[in-house]
Amino acid sequence: MINAIIIEDEKPALENLVSTLSSIASDIQVVARLSSVRESIEFLSQQPAADLIFSDVQLGDGLSFEIFNQTGIRIPVIFITGYDEFMLNAFEYNGIDYLLKPVEKDSLGKALNKYRMLEKHFTNHNSITNLLQYIGNHKKKRMLVKKGMENISLRLEDVVLFYTENKIVYVIDRWGKKYLADKNLSELESELDNTIFFRANRQYIININFVRGFKSYEKVKLMVDLTVPDLNHAIIVSQETAPQFREWMHNA
Repeated sequence: MINAIIIEDEKPALENLVSTLSSIASDIQVVARLSSVRESIEFLSQQPAADLIFSDVQLGDGLSFEIFNQTGIRIPVIFITGYDEFMLNAFEYNGIDYLLKPVEKDSLGKALNKYRMLEKHFTNHNSITNLLQYIGNHKKKRMLVKKGMENISLRLEDVVLFYTENKIVYVIDRWGKKYLADKNLSELESELDNTIFFRANRQYIININFVRGFKSYEKVKLMVDLTVPDLNHAIIVSQETAPQFREWMHNA
């Protein structure tokens, strides 16, 4: 039996989801129905015994992402919403799938099969990293950036560096194109794979795949040499950070 929690503030959508679930999956038991960010935080903070969460993104008192930020709960989530603008964010918060309203049987069935396949894989292989750890540690592969009025899905493997200037965070890709990011460097640092991205100083985060090398600078600092020409960015690693940077490069 799969114990499921539903987070949804629209009664018709809630009833439709419950009805659709009962028609396609007899092994799912809905153990809680929550309707707000506040109520969900209070409930999930008690670490309930649940296997799967179905959650709307936009609730009456905020985005459901805040629930997972505050509780640190690591239960797989299938997000359900009327908008696709949050799709990339969803996979940062235990998301294993993202469905658009109105939910159809076919798409819901595929999402449930995905959950079962993930669960079966980690159970059968008895791996050190189980399903929840996989979800919690799964680093994002893309991010949303802006260029003018356009929102662009940018592959992180194409990002050369992030930098901040006048409290604005910019992203530069391998082709030298510049975009705007909607998060500060500290937030990005916590989300990015630290084997690939390194916080060189207060102003820069760099991608190791675009680092040609480094050299001494003012005796105790390091200057990073990037493979992408004409960036006009002098990236200096401080004396305090230099040992961690050398280790990062050595372990790459």
